[in-house]
Amino acid sequence: MTSSGPWARAAARNNAEWCAALCRAHGLGAGTFGDLAWSHPRRTPPYYPDAVTLAPGAAPHDVLAGIDRAVPGASVKDSFATLDLTGHGFAPLFDARWIHRPADAPAPPPTGAAPWEPVRTAAELAAWEAAWSDGAPMDLFRPALLADPATTVLAGRAPDGGIVAGAVASRGTAPDVVGLSNVFGTDPWPGCLTAVSRLWPGTPVVGYEHGDDLTAALRHGFTATGPLRVWVSQG
Repeated sequence: MTSSGPWARAAARNNAEWCAALCRAHGLGAGTFGDLAWSHPRRTPPYYPDAVTLAPGAAPHDVLAGIDRAVPGASVKDSFATLDLTGHGFAPLFDARWIHRPADAPAPPPTGAAPWEPVRTAAELAAWEAAWSDGAPMDLFRPALLADPATTVLAGRAPDGGIVAGAVASRGTAPDVVGLSNVFGTDPWPGCLTAVSRLWPGTPVVGYEHGDDLTAALRHGFTATGPLRVWVSQG
């Protein structure tokens, strides 16, 4: 099953631009965007791919030629589940679905919790990352992200002010969408979507999820728009 509809393409482009933003925050540069794929010549930060396909016509050489395969752990986000990289030393890591929530979707029900707000300081970002990673030190989300006009780190707080939920919202050159990633917390979607509708009213939302997280997103007004697959090098 493959899908190359406009919302899957918009989500793939938005996601690639978020990956590029995270690489810039690590001082690695933004990588290279082509018609068919984004790729980075240096090993990207943990959990982030070295290449992302942007169109279903991408072939293996469109992603593999631009990444560092000498260092173990290279990964490719096959945005339309059209590649077969098994002959190149890669194996599937997981499958997921791109998701889309239309601009006119019903507003989430009120939760009674404090409104989600953007993270503004390096200290808040460190607390956000600690909540996201269950306290494991990561140094993944760096303060340079806070100066990126296309990136907004959103935090949901407990009554005592501690961060207990969050997400990253990204806006790039893709069609007018808000991309959501790294969504975490107990039932985070109502608070997250309320914040998105307040900050970017009338804007469609895209992202990707799998497993129980996909089920939760569909329950909150998203539809699945197409499959994706993440491949990881076995060498």
